[in-house]
Order: sequence, then structure tokens, then C-alpha cells
Amino acid sequence: MVRRLRPSLVLVAILACSEPPPPDLSGPVAEWPAYGGDAGGLRFSPLNQIKRENVDRLELAWVHHHGDVSDGSGETTRTSFNATPIVVGGTLYFCTGMNRVIALDPETGRERWSFDPELRLRRLRGPYPLVCRGVAHWADPEAPPGVACAERIFTGTVDSELVALDAHTGRPCEDFGRAGRVDLRTGIGPAPPWEYYVTSPPLPIRDVVVVGSLVADNLRTDAPAGVVRGFDARTGRLRWAWDPVPPGWTPPAPAERGAQYAAGTPNAWSILSGDAERDLVFVPTGNASPDCFAASRRGLDHHASSVVALRASTGELVWRFQTVHHDVWDYDVPAQPTLFDFSVEDSDERIPALAQATKMGHVFLLDRETGEPLFPVEERPVPATDVPGEVLSPTQPFPTHPKPLHPARLAPEDAWGFTPWDRRACSQRISGLRSDGIFTPPSLGGSIQYPGPAGGANWGGVAIDPNAQVLYVNQMRIPTIVQLVPRAEYDALPSKEAAYPMELAPMEGTPWALRRMPLLSPFGAPCNPPPWGTLTAVDLVSGEVLWEATLGTTRDQAPFPMWLALGAPNLGGSVVTASGLVFIGATTDKFLRAFDASSGEEIWRQRLPYTANATPITYRLRPDARQYVVVAAGGHGWSEPGDALMAFALP
Repeated sequence: MVRRLRPSLVLVAILACSEPPPPDLSGPVAEWPAYGGDAGGLRFSPLNQIKRENVDRLELAWVHHHGDVSDGSGETTRTSFNATPIVVGGTLYFCTGMNRVIALDPETGRERWSFDPELRLRRLRGPYPLVCRGVAHWADPEAPPGVACAERIFTGTVDSELVALDAHTGRPCEDFGRAGRVDLRTGIGPAPPWEYYVTSPPLPIRDVVVVGSLVADNLRTDAPAGVVRGFDARTGRLRWAWDPVPPGWTPPAPAERGAQYAAGTPNAWSILSGDAERDLVFVPTGNASPDCFAASRRGLDHHASSVVALRASTGELVWRFQTVHHDVWDYDVPAQPTLFDFSVEDSDERIPALAQATKMGHVFLLDRETGEPLFPVEERPVPATDVPGEVLSPTQPFPTHPKPLHPARLAPEDAWGFTPWDRRACSQRISGLRSDGIFTPPSLGGSIQYPGPAGGANWGGVAIDPNAQVLYVNQMRIPTIVQLVPRAEYDALPSKEAAYPMELAPMEGTPWALRRMPLLSPFGAPCNPPPWGTLTAVDLVSGEVLWEATLGTTRDQAPFPMWLALGAPNLGGSVVTASGLVFIGATTDKFLRAFDASSGEEIWRQRLPYTANATPITYRLRPDARQYVVVAAGGHGWSEPGDALMAFALP
């Protein structure tokens, strides 16, 4: 017999099914007080309100448009909004590509204050957009409550200034430097403003704030110094400077006027990490100048392409680990060193450790007190150079735990294409270039660099679940053609201009210039097999890959219906939560995604107005509050610039 429900009961049943349950108000609360979640860049959150079972119900909670956007057509260089905000003391702080610092209510997106440094430098040279990746917070333990600048926001600018602001008002701290600013060009020597500036957040540790710098690539052998400096967090006075020259090195000639530090040394453009308990700062270093020819570096690449530990209080060198010897591939260390406690297998022992991701797809696991590898690192033979006068290392370091995470070779038979025609074109192109596997050096006839100079991994780095001992890393797989151009041939070129991703660099002071471009098919797709973007989970204890997921699609790079799940180039990082989710944007398609941390299944995606080439954050301020996931959607050099800071939460 069929029993009919009364209409009123039917209505109740429909409403019950359509009304979603409220968010779970149990569980922890947590802010996001530093660029990487903590000073060690773990990118892990203990929050669990958003989980596998409800992530598909996430909705837009608020969006903030800051307005600092340029497409590069006017007097201002193209902007890139890929800042990672911080949330501390109930306020969200971030910076724009024009170096404005903005404070918001983290639950509504309403502006509390903003600070405009009024940039003098607005036109850059080369492929670099105007960018600020983040700001930093510091609380003075000695300051009386309520005093101005007892809590400070530090930021670095394109004008090469270190700025201190009151965290509650946004006003400059008058007792810091000169009216809240310190000139970072002091001691650098002669250099145009666009060649040296700051893009990554400073690192406050104890009572010192440490800052590195961007130095423009491949311009000249005597490029601005890559010095790393520590300033008094209260006064802005210089406390120490680490000049990354080799032990016992003496300059070949007197320093240029105004230069206190050696020209051409490796810089530290990416994100620094700190261990306050051990009084250590961990510095990922770039290349000595120029990036793609080692013979003209005057021995200055001793600390290049390395992770370096400095004493935070003094700047003293404690240890260094070099990831590439005599780097001519632009394989500088791009990612923040990630600090975690490593659980020794079948033991209760925990080792203070550091994970360093690289552009080669190598992840090195080191003891962060000594710099010694936790597992064997093998020096393996690599291809030799055929460039006259060049001197390279016959071997390079390869990690064995985990094993390399990026393919190491691209041969003609590996060529890929949408059709037999473009696959054949790619195969012929590969056949005409030198391609001897990873670490194939630049050549006069042209070499294939795979992984390319953007990675592998880049500044997005890794996220680590310290409880599960699992590391998550996103990578791109895009080969690059690298060619050295004789000086006379370069000088004779009618135009030295090149539109990114095509690059033409002078490398003044060497016999060669540099030509570099991605290896693409006639249809504009990479010539290597997909996926072209990946997200990988690695068991840190066993060293084994748990899963590898394709990250991104061809959407926004190809017309419909060619929106294929082939992976995408990606810049930006991920965050992992205790509830088993990995959130990531990063791709050239305009999506924010969530992956199941245990299986690698993509279980949620949200369309965005611009690409999110930034690292998401997550926070929950109170027990009665919602958990938010926030990401900057503002494009990069390869996509439309924008200005949307977007927050998602459960209904």
C-alpha cells in the first residue's frame, strides 16, 4: 500500500533537504600570522571546519578590490597581484603590486587602513611585473601596551626601502630609520633603480628584521650585490650584513664608488625562514652574475643556488648546502626553506629538519642545525659544456630520498602534439637541439633545458602536514630552449627588445648574450608530454610518492572546446589543513581548487576573475566563527592583471 504524506509534511521534508546544516562550531581556531603560516613556512593549518564532506558547499564570503592595476601600456609597468596575506591580532594585512599596504577586517573584507609609499619607480625593465609577495608582522615584547608601533608591519618596496608601519593605524613608525623608512640601496654601489629592489616579505626574528633583494638577471657580470642584511626591528639601524663571497675571497679591483659589498654575488630574492629558538635564518640564494655563464663570475658562485643558515643575531654563516654547482641554468633556489620536525622511521626520534624544493624537481631534506642531508645525496656525472672558456662541475647533487620528482630527459621520440603534424614538428625541433638530459648546458647551437628555468617548483614552495609527515609540491613541466649568442652577433642585432616569454639578455662582461624561449609546438603547446602541471604528495618518512595529480587545464590558454585536463604552467603554492584538504590556485586557468590530501582527487574548484598565482591562506578567528579560505586573484606576467582578494567560507 502506498502511504501519502500530508502536504504540510511534504513541505517540511523539502525544506529540510534544501536547507544546508550550519558550519560545525567545534574544533580549533587559528590565524595565519606569517607568510608561510609560521616563520618556518610549513603552510599547514590545524583547522577542520571545512572538510572533504562539505568543501563543495564553499561560497564567496567577500571580495576586496584594491584598484592598483596596470596593464603596462602607460607610465606604470604591468602589475602582478600574487601576495599571500597574513592574519594576526584579528586583522588581515597584504600588499599590492604598487606596494600599498592594506589592512582589512578578515571576516567582512572591509578596509581598516591603507598606506601608500608613493612609489618613485613605476617603470621596470625586462620581464618583471610590479609585485609584492607579502608583508610581515612583529610585536615588540618590551613595548608597553597601547604604545604606537608596539606592533609593526614590515614591508619592502620597489623603491628599495624597508618600511615599518604601526599595525593598528598604518602610520609609519617615526623611530624606525628616517620617518619609518630605511634605504636599502646604501652600500650597493652604482645601479639603475630597476635593477635592484625587494619583492618578498622581510623576516622579523627576535629583535632583527632580515631582508634580501631581487637583482635583475643576465644583464652584466658586475650586477648589484646580493647582500642579505639584518636591521634592528625598533630603530632600523643596520645590525649585520652577510656579503655572500667565498671564504678568503679578495676583490680583483677596488670597489666602485659607494659600494660596500661585492658586486655580482648571489642574491636572495625569495622568501626567508626563521627558527627563533635556534637563532637561525635560512636563506635561499640565487645565482652569481650572470646566470647563464659561469666563467666570468670571478669565483663568486660559492654560495650560489644554495640554502644557507645564518645566525639571526649576528649574520654569522653557520652552514650552507649547495643544490647546484656552477649553475648556468638559472636553477637558483626559488622556494622558502620549509622547517619541520622529521619523524625517524620505527623510532620516537624527531629531528629538526628543513625541506628545500628546487626548480629541478629535487627536494633536499636537511638537518636544520647542521645542514647535513638526512638521506644520501649522490654526486652524479652530468653533460659537459662545449662552450669555449666555460668551466662547469662534472657532477651535480641528486637526492635519493625522495627521488627526483620531475622527468629528467626529453628526446625526439618523447615529442607530443595534438595531431601527427605538430608532434612531428616538435620531434624535428628537439632533434635539432642539444638534449642530453637534466643539466644539459647552454650551447651556441641551442640546448633544451628540462626542467626549465621556471621549474619544477618555484616560489610557491611546499606545504607539509607535520602529523602525517607528508609533503605537497606543485610543479610545472615546460621545456626551454637556451642559446648563447656571440657578442658581435648580438651587437649587430637591429633590435635588442624581446617580448616575454621570449628573452634576449646582454650578459655584459662575457663573450656571449643569451637567447631563451619555451619549446612550443606550432599550435603553441609545450612539445613535451603532459601533464604540464602537477601536484604531488610525498611520504617524507619512506620517501615514496603517494600520488601525483594533474594540476590545471588548457582553459584560458586555448579556445573552447580545447579545454583539456592536460595540466597547466603554475606559479604560487598550496596550503594543507588538518581536515585533509589541499587548497591551491597557481595555474594559468582561473580556478582555485581543493584536493583530497590522502588520494589526490580534485574535489572542488571555484572559477575566479583572474588567475590566482598566489598561495592561499586559511583562518578562523573565534569558536563561534566560520573558517575562511582567502586567495589573491590578480594574474602574473602571462595573464591578465587584476586586483581581487577573495574569501570563501561555508554558508
